[in-house]
Amino acid sequence: MTKKTVTVAMSDNGDARPIAKLVQVASQFDSSVYIDCDSKHVNAKSIMGMMTLALKNGDDVNVITDGSDEDAAAEGIEKYLTGAAS
Repeated sequence: MTKKTVTVAMSDNGDARPIAKLVQVASQFDSSVYIDCDSKHVNAKSIMGMMTLALKNGDDVNVITDGSDEDAAAEGIEKYLTGAAS
């Protein structure tokens, strides 16, 4: 299991498109991918779950991955959340 704390720096706060793209990024990996924010623990491959988080720039989240490609999954999610992936 890999766990990283990431500060969100996505464009288009509150827009559904960045969340949908985040779900697409998470779904590329075989590993399970979860995001913890405040007291919520959400499957990053679930669009409905991710929408409940209402992520905003500056939010600190924990990215938790577990599986055969967990390190790559954690890195991919971190890059997306921090705006490093275009």
